[in-house]
Amino acid sequence: MSLTQEDVARIALLSRIELSTAELETTRQQLTGILGFVEQLQAVDTRGIEPMAHAVDVVQRLRPDVVTETDRRTDFQALAPETEAGLYLVPRVVE
Repeated sequence: MSLTQEDVARIALLSRIELSTAELETTRQQLTGILGFVEQLQAVDTRGIEPMAHAVDVVQRLRPDVVTETDRRTDFQALAPETEAGLYLVPRVVE
């Protein structure tokens, strides 16, 4: 698929991007190249190929899910100017 400069100008307008005449031609060539590459990818026969979530079939090692720190909420809230029902009270910012 080949784009015209008018196509690129319309895309730029819709994207709110200002392009000079020289930039229009450069962008047209780049977008045409990208669309050509997409056409090449679409031409590949992928029937019978299972979709993959990742390019490399690996299993991530996970660390054990163990609590390593104690609950210090009451200690921290004791330092706060105001708390209520376990929540920090702050001055209203938006009216």
